[in-house]
Amino acid sequence: MLEHLDPVFLARVQFAFTVSFHILFPSFTIGLASWLAVLEWRWLRTGKQVYADVYKMWVKIFAVTFGMGVVSGVVLSFQFGTNWSIFSDAGGNIIGPLLGYEVLTAFFLEASFLGIMLFGWNRVSPRLHFAATVIVAAGTLVSAFWILSANSWMQTPTGFRVGEHGLLYPTDWLAVIFNPSFPYRFVHMVTAAYLTTAFTVAGIGAFYLWQKRHIAHARVMLGMAMIMAIFVAPLQLLFGDMHGLNTFAHQPAKVAAMEGLWETTRGAPLVLFGWPDQEAEITRYAVEVPKLSSLILTHSLDGEVRGLKAWPENERPPAAVVFWTFRIMVGLGLLMIATGVAAIVLYFRKRLFDARWFQYWCMALTPAGFVAVLAGWFVTEVGRQPWIVQGVLRTSDAVSPVMAQSVALSLAAFIVVYLFVFGAGTYYILHLINKGPEDGEGVYGAHGMDQPPLVTDVARKKGGRHVQS
Repeated sequence: MLEHLDPVFLARVQFAFTVSFHILFPSFTIGLASWLAVLEWRWLRTGKQVYADVYKMWVKIFAVTFGMGVVSGVVLSFQFGTNWSIFSDAGGNIIGPLLGYEVLTAFFLEASFLGIMLFGWNRVSPRLHFAATVIVAAGTLVSAFWILSANSWMQTPTGFRVGEHGLLYPTDWLAVIFNPSFPYRFVHMVTAAYLTTAFTVAGIGAFYLWQKRHIAHARVMLGMAMIMAIFVAPLQLLFGDMHGLNTFAHQPAKVAAMEGLWETTRGAPLVLFGWPDQEAEITRYAVEVPKLSSLILTHSLDGEVRGLKAWPENERPPAAVVFWTFRIMVGLGLLMIATGVAAIVLYFRKRLFDARWFQYWCMALTPAGFVAVLAGWFVTEVGRQPWIVQGVLRTSDAVSPVMAQSVALSLAAFIVVYLFVFGAGTYYILHLINKGPEDGEGVYGAHGMDQPPLVTDVARKKGGRHVQS
């Protein structure tokens, strides 16, 4: 049975499985590290112990998540050699340095200061500990910079030449790094990470409010998360639109699959729902809004949008997967915007922390960011097919000469090991969440301070009066 399996398909499934696990962790830690920096800054400015308590709870979750992200990331690096050796050989001159820069800058930066961040309470000064948190947060952004640069280059390759034996050589590193899709994808992904963290924190805060415990801490969590939903979720809609226009310019076949559009059309409709049939080359049961797709993509009601039939069959992405994952991503984004609007209304009615229905709603949306990120990555990666490097190297030509049986067995092993290892990590995170924050009594008591130095400095300048903002 195994000898009849397609090794290219199995290699793609294996990489999809491992990268889907991996992307969940950076999507969370990027936003969580920045939020931890804000929490510590608020504690230093106000002296309110609740911020330190929330920080100490979530920094433990950050440590576990960061560790699982590192482990799952190492697996991906090895897979470039085991499953995609032809791609590594052809594109290694470009992809290798970009991934190397990520390790030399971001990973070393994070690893160097992570110990201070995790174990520095009462061992270093408050300012140094805050600096360590900020540096770790910056490191996560630098990591995202290099990884997204490498992936964006695979989507919109520039600054290279094709040499002997099909090897790709860089000719302009700035063009490689800042390729046409990189700025849009970087901003879109980082914003998605912030929203992922915000709605996870909001869901946990709502859970505590619903249980009527850790009330002060829960109000901090839910309140700060809703600030992110109010201001950042609408911006993500704008960033997504800009990213879509860039994709329309450089990867129009992907956009045609996202739209479920088969015929090149002027005044193309927006297909809200339907089922793209790859064999029949139609979208069945389509519910359409006339001319809206052309308006969005070309800013003209009569703008031309190319359909999938404009490309040969062997250059079309799997339309149904791209079509539906795109709608999942957009739909969840709209729900996030609606949550922010509801939060504004409840805030002015003084019911933000009391409305039971809103607590249920936030708890239900706890995984929304993760699902949206996964859906977005499926749109991006499946929509690029059949290319591993757009227009340059096909996926079928990039796979390692490995038997299908070996790939199938290693995939089964990955599934078993991942479920055990990451299941244990998830169980521990849920244990930390269920335990909740602990009330502290002067985090820096070992230094003879009941309040952080920024607060005591302000009090001293005010004539000894304790001032809290």
